[in-house]
Amino acid sequence: MKILKSIYLLTLSAASMGVVSCGASGEDQGLEYAPQMYHSVAYEPLTQIQNEDAGSWLSNREDGKGEFFNSNIYNPHSMNMREPVANTVPRNEHGILPYRLGVAELEASDSVANPVALNDQVLAEGQQLFTQYCMPCHGDSGQGDGKVGEVIGGVANLTGGAYINLTEGHIFHVITHGKGRMGAHGSQISPERRWKIVHYVKQEIQKQ
Repeated sequence: MKILKSIYLLTLSAASMGVVSCGASGEDQGLEYAPQMYHSVAYEPLTQIQNEDAGSWLSNREDGKGEFFNSNIYNPHSMNMREPVANTVPRNEHGILPYRLGVAELEASDSVANPVALNDQVLAEGQQLFTQYCMPCHGDSGQGDGKVGEVIGGVANLTGGAYINLTEGHIFHVITHGKGRMGAHGSQISPERRWKIVHYVKQEIQKQ
């Protein structure tokens, strides 16, 4: 009998608390259970709250610190975002290093190797990109006879003269920064795509 009475009282208490919590409105948000499930500690990379007592009136954190404390005590200067190792160089999602040669460093580009492996798929993509970005001026065969090239004149014939001996790095540099009548395309075409165009030019447009 006592057990049944205890169960009845517990059930009644739980129901009462449920009614109270569900009756929240306006400024009264009712009771909140497991607040850390809803209010996780936000670690901001550039802003820090280093006062360990900040928000202590609200907190039930297991580490005993205030709810608003968000600094990482294990990192230098309590930073949440770790700084990269000195002299770290970022790569893109394809593992390609950033191109650092400036506009005037065309001669130095001759020593830059193509980081994109050559295969049939790369050549097919290079042809598509050439058609999209290069053909209007250079023409379908690269002879400088594209519709736009005929209007502006002075477009390079990639199939003859000194152009045959251009290195892959040289072509990439010109696509990136432009040269003469050709404008820079570095902001329009990603590095990987530029290198695919270079492959297509060397393997198909300039094939002997």
